Amino acid sequence: MIGKLSGRIEYKSDDHLLLDVRGVGYIVFCSDRTLMALPGVGEFTALYTDLVVREDLMQLFGFLTLVEKEWHRLLLSVQGVGAKASLAILGALGPDGVSKAIALGDWTSVKAAKGIGPKTAQRVVNELKDKAPKVMAMAGNVPASVDQSTDPDAVIEPIAAAKPDLPTAARTGNPAAQAEALSALNNLGYGPGEAASAVAQAMADGSDGDTAALIRAALKLLAPKG
Repeated sequence: MIGKLSGRIEYKSDDHLLLDVRGVGYIVFCSDRTLMALPGVGEFTALYTDLVVREDLMQLFGFLTLVEKEWHRLLLSVQGVGAKASLAILGALGPDGVSKAIALGDWTSVKAAKGIGPKTAQRVVNELKDKAPKVMAMAGNVPASVDQSTDPDAVIEPIAAAKPDLPTAARTGNPAAQAEALSALNNLGYGPGEAASAVAQAMADGSDGDTAALIRAALKLLAPKG
């Protein structure tokens, strides 16, 4: 299994790039959001990757973060969602946006992705509702992006960070984010009392910037200990 690649970008296309890794060229498919965040042709970059092997096909998919990669794998588990649809959803919403949409049961946001119809969007939300908390909690425990160690042959600026999916409010309290986080936790099966307690503790710990941050922090607090 190829889990990560580091090399020079030889070219970019609409849905993939060619990465030269010490003389070997790898075609890596990415969402348009990821492609836009990568440096230009001839520059060095690194991507987490997922290798899909079928009887007549082998394809590599690239991601800026491990959380994005895990969401891709989860999305592929949904009936009717292939790699192209998964990348479309991640490209439209980003990992945090997918987390928020599923937690809130907001299938209309998923439907905004290119090529995703209402039935598929509803399946994504319904089928991943019980699987989402693990990946959402994971977001706070892994690097924000792949380690962009420099090319041994040149010192080049590291990859630009992807644009955030959600606005970050000043840490003075965000009632809308708190309400959405509570609703999301209720949708995920947590009782009103334990959800409210977890959100309150997350806020006290400073995680009150936006809905996605509150949900991640609350899920960490609600996760079984030991």
